[in-house]
Amino acid sequence: MKALVSGYYGFGNFGDELILSCLCSHLKWLGVDVSVLSSNPKITSATNGVNAYYSFDFKSLFSTISKHDVLISGGGSLLQDVTSKKSLIYYLLIIFVALLLRKKVLIFAQGIGPINNSFLKFLTKLILKNCTYVSVRDEKSHDLLSLWKIDSDLLCDPVFSLCLPEHSPSNIVGIQLREFHTLDKNNLKFLAQKIISNYSDKKIQIFSFQDKFDFEISKYFQNLLLELNPNIEVEVLHALTYLEIIQKMSNLEIIFAMRYHALILALMYGIKSVAINYDIKVEKLSNEVNIPLVNIDFSNIEEVEPKNIKITKTFDWARFDEFLK
Repeated sequence: MKALVSGYYGFGNFGDELILSCLCSHLKWLGVDVSVLSSNPKITSATNGVNAYYSFDFKSLFSTISKHDVLISGGGSLLQDVTSKKSLIYYLLIIFVALLLRKKVLIFAQGIGPINNSFLKFLTKLILKNCTYVSVRDEKSHDLLSLWKIDSDLLCDPVFSLCLPEHSPSNIVGIQLREFHTLDKNNLKFLAQKIISNYSDKKIQIFSFQDKFDFEISKYFQNLLLELNPNIEVEVLHALTYLEIIQKMSNLEIIFAMRYHALILALMYGIKSVAINYDIKVEKLSNEVNIPLVNIDFSNIEEVEPKNIKITKTFDWARFDEFLK
């Protein structure tokens, strides 16, 4: 069995690389010959011990897909047009070519939508109806596909299948931010004031999960904190592997986080958490497990307190494995 994996891989995004690691490990355990479409094939291949092809080598797209028995699309939130219409078209194109070549297509633990463009919504429905197997990671995606009359399995996020190091809280508050078009740097002062008022006696660690989008805003927030309190102990953690990030997070007592997988790890560890609402997937997760949710402009930050919630889930590979055979 030769499987080709398509997703947001090779961009150094913590959550997506973590999902890919889980998926590759499981596929190799099953004896599958794994290849990945990646924007950085060399890194992807070395990190996961798999074959890798450049994601945007469109000239070789047909021949690459034709060499494989199955296409696995996911995980993550690939099929949505809020981030970019181009990315949605790209992932649909990969699936369409695989279907055209009569390959099995497995949609793996995705978050579906929002899709605002009516034509792209129609196209997504049409393509998903022809896939061999569809699985989603949240109830809203499952409900949406039910509305579209597409059968799907509702699973948790694949990251829940990880075996994590022991949680050893060490009087550290984590902050995880990313650049986003509605994130006003001036409004970050509300969050900074909250941190200074409540946690000046603790060490502050600011996590950059994807340096391209996180590092600049992380440094900006570090400077904000130091302006308010020059004596506060604060550092920016960046250029870390996903294993190093996991290890650092295992020492957190509290976290304020934007990124979905920062919150997933916090739930797995039982870290006191506040979600920062920049994306529908974060809002979905917050509503599902009752994590406190703060607005992207931090206008309600004083009303929100970190909450300790520990979630233990088992990722169910059984149906995926059944359709893979």
